[in-house]
Amino acid sequence: MSFITVEKEIAGVKISIETGRIAKQAGGAAVARIGDTMVLATACEGPDPERGDFFPLTVEYIEKTYAAGKIPGGFIKREGRPNEKEVIAARQVDRPIRPLFPDGYRNEVQVICTVISADDKYNADVMAINAASTALCLSDMPFNEPVAAVRVGLLDGKLKIFPSLAETETGGLDLVVAGTESSIMMVEGGAWEISEGLLVEALLAAHEEIKKIVALQNELLVKAGKKPVVFTAPEIDKQLIADVEAVVKDRMHDISFNGVKKVRYDGIMKLLEEVQAALAEKYPESERKIADIFSDIERSDIRKIIIEKNERIGGRGIDEIRQITCELDVLPRAHGSALFTRGETQSLVATTLGTKLDEQHIDNIQGKYDKSYMLHYNFPPYSVGEVKRLGSVSRREIGHGHLAERSLQPVLPDEKSFPYTIRIVAETLESNGSSSMASICCSSLSLMAAGVPIKAHVAGVAMGLIKEGTEVRILTDILGTEDHVGDMDFKVAGTREGVTAVQMDIKTDGITPEVMKEALKRAHDARLRIIDIMEKTIPASRKELSPHAPRITTIVVEKDKIREVIGSGGKVVREIQEKTGTTISIEDDGTIQIAAVDKESRDTAVNIIKGIVAEPELNAVYDAVVKNIVEFGAFVEYLPGKEGLVHVSELDKQRVARVEDVVKLGDKIKVKLVGFDRGKVRLSRKALL
Repeated sequence: MSFITVEKEIAGVKISIETGRIAKQAGGAAVARIGDTMVLATACEGPDPERGDFFPLTVEYIEKTYAAGKIPGGFIKREGRPNEKEVIAARQVDRPIRPLFPDGYRNEVQVICTVISADDKYNADVMAINAASTALCLSDMPFNEPVAAVRVGLLDGKLKIFPSLAETETGGLDLVVAGTESSIMMVEGGAWEISEGLLVEALLAAHEEIKKIVALQNELLVKAGKKPVVFTAPEIDKQLIADVEAVVKDRMHDISFNGVKKVRYDGIMKLLEEVQAALAEKYPESERKIADIFSDIERSDIRKIIIEKNERIGGRGIDEIRQITCELDVLPRAHGSALFTRGETQSLVATTLGTKLDEQHIDNIQGKYDKSYMLHYNFPPYSVGEVKRLGSVSRREIGHGHLAERSLQPVLPDEKSFPYTIRIVAETLESNGSSSMASICCSSLSLMAAGVPIKAHVAGVAMGLIKEGTEVRILTDILGTEDHVGDMDFKVAGTREGVTAVQMDIKTDGITPEVMKEALKRAHDARLRIIDIMEKTIPASRKELSPHAPRITTIVVEKDKIREVIGSGGKVVREIQEKTGTTISIEDDGTIQIAAVDKESRDTAVNIIKGIVAEPELNAVYDAVVKNIVEFGAFVEYLPGKEGLVHVSELDKQRVARVEDVVKLGDKIKVKLVGFDRGKVRLSRKALL
């Protein structure tokens, strides 16, 4: 293929897409560019269809340090395992493209997005979606239609498409929206308590610009002479369908609508085994086909009952939230802990407070910074009754943790008023849908229990959708099964005042603005009901920290005094920490944090540091310690790290023949600073007698 490039100004920013220059042996390859940020996306297909019940698509997002003119740190000078940002970006690429492959397509597909150039102005993640879509459309794979993405920010109260990194950080809104020409497919973002109305406005504004990028992709495809690939799914024997339905009959409904997850799952599994056994002789080696038909019957039944009767699994109404219980202080040694249970989903959260030394250092291709707030989400296999090997953190755990982390960030105190590093760990103990939203609610409770002065409770709820023709049902607080059989997973978190985070995935076309508005309205109502329950448990943050949490005092010294506190090779600060049992962190601007579990240790360390940086004052009286005795007097330490001579004539009112007759090594005496002599202090014990 010859080199082809297209470009267009989108919301005042030039966007370009090219193909045919690099990575020509890939099934499809494209480079998307914004500013000096460029992402290469490649798409390749495996030769044979997989027999499993899922589509084997893998998406990778890789940041190359050379893209920003950097060399990786550490001893191994090459990129390693994906960092958190890369995992989150890969998930953002995966979510809007996965639904656009036709049903029944089972070939293995791999999409690799590589950041090959990175400026300090634009994030590369949205361009990865645009490049991946173009690469898939250029390939010989059946990809239904182009999908595009934009980022939306808030600048001076006005929405802005493609905000810079600096504008995103300070603007109060960071929203990534992906969609096709006709529909929004994916939303991921955080906000500082914006209204639902402004959020809808942002989504609609984003979609208008998305249409322009889709048109740009189509322009490139026309120039490349590329037409959509037609895919025909393998037909399933109609007689096999009829035979499965005959065995299942009306038994499916009572099982699939049972409100207890384990009973429901066990019942469905036993019924499937019975169906497969009954049809094994007539349809040998057709277990997978039978299972697919069986699953379709279950899905159709659940959707039908919801549409026709407004009734859900367990008998819930479409707007009904599962029963919620909240408990505090379940972990006696944690600085703050809570247990949040919603139906059969349960989250245990522990909050730990640390010092500046506990901050996480982030070094990526677009900058370095220290992170003083972290939320880590865990999803162990026992939470769904499974047996799996425990390994590294999964992409799902990283993604859910990121969503929960940004949900709570707007309510946290600033570092000056609360100089702690905050780590929240959310353990999913049981899961039957919406575990990420449960972790948000539980984290809010845990923060208040820890005494972190957050401004308000944050709650989250997951909304679902069933759409059959013109009939639409929006579901509040969806179960895992309802997510699986439904058309939308719309997670919304926020306070009473507004939305702090949102994540939406659409599995169908034609979600209108009216449906989005209604879903957000119902999410708002549900969120307030959940917050009501949380406030009954703890209405505001506790005034006192846990007795196990460190107490931090911040003092500021002159910059030129820092080295005196640190000492040669850190000797002085180490000695202070060892002596007092405190943790001390020192910043270049002269800010010093002293952390200790008890007040006495903290005060001792503070006094030592203040003594080190203190300037000797004329006529001031000091508590001194005798450090050395010589024939002509005694050297005493009158301030930490500062010594002066008490001359033999200044030891006593009487004549002193031997210094040892008045003071001995280690004696504590009071001295007065009576003068200065060529930069040295003159101290007197006699002046105080």
